[in-house]
Amino acid sequence: MESLLGALTGEFLGTPIYFWVAFVAIVVGLLVFDLGILHRDEHEIGAKESLTLYSFYVAIALAFGGWVWWQRGPEAGLEFYTGYLIEQSLAMDNMFVIATIFGFLGIPRLYQHRVLFWGILGVIAFRAILIGLGAALVYQFNWILFLFGAFLVFTGFRMFSHKDEEPHIEENPVYKYLSRHFRITKELHGRNFTVKQPDPKTGKIVTWLTPLAVALIMVETVDLIFAVDSVPAVFAVTQDTFIVYTSNIFAILGLRALYFALAAAMNRFRYLQVSLAIILVLIGIKIFLVPLGIHIDTLLSLVVTLGILAGGVLFSLWKTRGEPDISAERRPEIGQLEP
Repeated sequence: MESLLGALTGEFLGTPIYFWVAFVAIVVGLLVFDLGILHRDEHEIGAKESLTLYSFYVAIALAFGGWVWWQRGPEAGLEFYTGYLIEQSLAMDNMFVIATIFGFLGIPRLYQHRVLFWGILGVIAFRAILIGLGAALVYQFNWILFLFGAFLVFTGFRMFSHKDEEPHIEENPVYKYLSRHFRITKELHGRNFTVKQPDPKTGKIVTWLTPLAVALIMVETVDLIFAVDSVPAVFAVTQDTFIVYTSNIFAILGLRALYFALAAAMNRFRYLQVSLAIILVLIGIKIFLVPLGIHIDTLLSLVVTLGILAGGVLFSLWKTRGEPDISAERRPEIGQLEP
């Protein structure tokens, strides 16, 4: 018993191991609860259910942040909440792209949760790799924060200049690669990611990808690309690997639950990208100042980020008042997916 307690009170990446154990237990519990209880029978998720689930995930994240605050002090708690809010803000743009992918591939709402759920597993793994790599680089080469900051400022200005552009999924390199190198069915096969069918040339029974698998691969790729922005942004708040990773994962879990409410009215948030661009630029400036010994107060960062995000949401809703809700999804064209 003493040896077990000693192991749990030891440290991993500068944080007591029992913090990591508690975090993993919560995430595993949430995933089991989500798939094994809430969505044991697949069904279309409406806006009301989506908002309810999102509120539940936010409550869990806030409680976890409160525990971090209680155990490690106000500064760590504020860093968690700020990182959580930054990741939530920046990942909202990711949700719009995911909705476009689903629409392009003709994935019905009935199966979208299945793609998003299994995509979470990839998020957990890929974010761990990216954050671990980022933390190692910052520890070894503090000057790399200059590069992080410059990259975020550049990305923010680029996002602002391309705010009105629609993503063209048919031109996506991943989609093109999959179309050319894998057998892909033109139609869905229920909830299956793969299916056994005869090869049209040889007649042999071979494995085909379904549009559901293509959607999963593309969603994972999109998340990885967006993580290149969001992970350095959280490093502007703290270089504590535990705070960076846990705030990222809790934010993604919540946003995946919120997706179905957002997807039903994408046109109502058309000005949100401007807010996200401003947040990226400000975070880039903040992280650029860290190696110079200039630290902007964490509470101030939290308040400013929340204010800009709320302003973007409210302005978008006000400017689009009276407009009918329009989903980002569109019907796929016949023959869109070539074997």
